[in-house]
Amino acid sequence: MAPTQLTVRRDLGEVEPASSRQNWTRSAVAATEDAVFVGTAAGRVIALETATDATPDGGERWETRGDNPVVSMAASEDALVVGERGGDGLVRVLDTETGDVRWTYATADDVGTATRDSLFFRPYVVDLAVTGDRVVVAARRYERDGEERRWRSAVLGFDRGGRLAWRRRVHASPIAVDADGDRVAVAYNRCPNPEQDGLVLLDAHTGARVASWDPETDGDRRVGDVAFAGDGDALAVASHGDKRGYLIDFEGSERWRLDLATERRVDGETVYAYPTHVCVADGAAVFVTGNTFAESTRDPNARHPDEHTAVGVDLDGGERLWTRDTGGFARSAVATGSRVFVPSAQHFREREAERHGVHTFDATAGHLRTDDLPGIPTAVAAGGGVLAVVEEPVEYHDEGVTRGAYRLRTRPIR
Repeated sequence: MAPTQLTVRRDLGEVEPASSRQNWTRSAVAATEDAVFVGTAAGRVIALETATDATPDGGERWETRGDNPVVSMAASEDALVVGERGGDGLVRVLDTETGDVRWTYATADDVGTATRDSLFFRPYVVDLAVTGDRVVVAARRYERDGEERRWRSAVLGFDRGGRLAWRRRVHASPIAVDADGDRVAVAYNRCPNPEQDGLVLLDAHTGARVASWDPETDGDRRVGDVAFAGDGDALAVASHGDKRGYLIDFEGSERWRLDLATERRVDGETVYAYPTHVCVADGAAVFVTGNTFAESTRDPNARHPDEHTAVGVDLDGGERLWTRDTGGFARSAVATGSRVFVPSAQHFREREAERHGVHTFDATAGHLRTDDLPGIPTAVAAGGGVLAVVEEPVEYHDEGVTRGAYRLRTRPIR
């Protein structure tokens, strides 16, 4: 029997097509045992019942509206946490059953308001996590004065009722948050202050620093992503500083490291690619790399042989288990059970629409299948036996054809 394909679950309205290069994040999706939640560029949040054999079309549970693009989501059994980009950098916590607003928080009170009327300068709720009795929020704001770039950020811990329990402000750029039990890991991508570590482990209850780690490389690039690993006693880290993958223990010591897309001489250029994502499933860490860059230019002619690549790594020993070309830029990598899902959007230099899709991997064995898409997958979630994907339209600058549409697609995970 042929595998079930990604089917259109919900039209999400009109949105300006993405272009050849990657657009900024403007959508989010989350999945629980009984529902899929999607946030849109127009600020809408929609809850849909998970489709079953008895109710193959599922049904809409509720819909709410906001004022700015929804860019991050985290869902628990009873609460959906929604982060926006723009305006106040608002966090909304909604009841998963009714959509009623339980509480809100304006992160602009911590990171400030935009200094220019540009999306890139507006407050941005980068990532969210729910663990134990805490809701954890990472927000940032960027500003630029000539050649000087500055990031103002805050990582915030709330109790479930919305009371702010702790706050950590730094002049750096958080990019990812993961939480497990009473620990929270924060990855900082840009750290202009050399004393700011790229990875910080916090106590979820108090916000106190437990440990930290840094690749200790030149420049302000530090960490691209982080995920709890093993029995929750270690962290898998995608390092932007040296383009390697790491397993770090809670003392900040390295258990292993692996070259992913380190500097290499190709056709007369020294090129590299950043490891952009990591997730953990079934005894393996899966790393994903991004676009090729070079020492001398941001737009090299050469291609790093390990750009846009997914790599499975054994957690115990750090041995490479499998490698797979993903074909294009990935916005995320998510795991559930033994499965890992990696979206492939446009390869902005090659511009081949055949690369659009979502790859499914077994964490230890490698590639299982690819679901092709006409548009680009920009947000992915897995849970409750369902894979949920936000597809956005794309129009390559040298083609003039709009491919795909703005819609939510789903399929059962098998």
